[in-house]
Amino acid sequence: MSAGSQDVAPSLPTCLALASVSLMCFVAGFGTGAEFVRFLSFGTIFKNFSGGLEGDLPPLSWREAVGDTQVYRALGIDAALLILFVLQHSVMAWPSVKGAVTQVFGVLNRSLYILCTAISLQALMYYWQQCHRGPYLWSASSDQWNLWLPLICALLHTVSWLLIFSVLLIFDYAELMGIKQVYYHCFGMGDPLSHKAPRVARLYAHLRHPIYLELLVIMWAVPALSPDRLLLSSFLTLYLSLVHRLDVQDYTYLSSQLEKKFLLFSREEENGRGELWKKE
Repeated sequence: MSAGSQDVAPSLPTCLALASVSLMCFVAGFGTGAEFVRFLSFGTIFKNFSGGLEGDLPPLSWREAVGDTQVYRALGIDAALLILFVLQHSVMAWPSVKGAVTQVFGVLNRSLYILCTAISLQALMYYWQQCHRGPYLWSASSDQWNLWLPLICALLHTVSWLLIFSVLLIFDYAELMGIKQVYYHCFGMGDPLSHKAPRVARLYAHLRHPIYLELLVIMWAVPALSPDRLLLSSFLTLYLSLVHRLDVQDYTYLSSQLEKKFLLFSREEENGRGELWKKE
């Protein structure tokens, strides 16, 4: 038994207060995540600003955009919002900052991180400035591609989001959202990470963004790439690339775990067939 599992459980009122705060942060994070799906995918694909028209105005050319102060203002605001999100998301993950927050808020450290991330994402989505008039790096302007390209992008986004949600569930969604930490603390079981094997703990330390490839598809597979979307996709691609720290040992461990999962599923299927054969 690990040392963390010998912690004394707090009182019932304390547990109820911690659970209430953690649940509130979970709801804020979950709701913001659903809104972020709409922001990245549905708002871009289904509205499909191909052609870049805003009312009866023609789309801007790149030469016109260079001298347009409104384009610079919109992109400046968007860049500031992205920097704010990255600073919140990264600074709060620094060990020194995480340690200071843990000293003040204790087991609610992860829940507070989720809440602050939700707030920064809400600010990003609410104040985001769209460049409807372009200029567009590419756009599905022809009648044929105006129908098929959004459908292809919608399919790619749907598959990518399903994979993302599957990965999050596999890697313990309750712990990711801070619920499991409060549960373990209230029952005197310590930190959930202390109950994991060393190889799993090492993987969790490196696995900041296990959904790297799927997010890249979502950010770049769009019918029309406006300047604000280009800024968003480029900025987040650079950020994800910098924090993606998986190495050979992590990939080896993931591969072995995947093989074990397939072996387990195949055994369960064979057992199910054997029981069905006996009944028949």
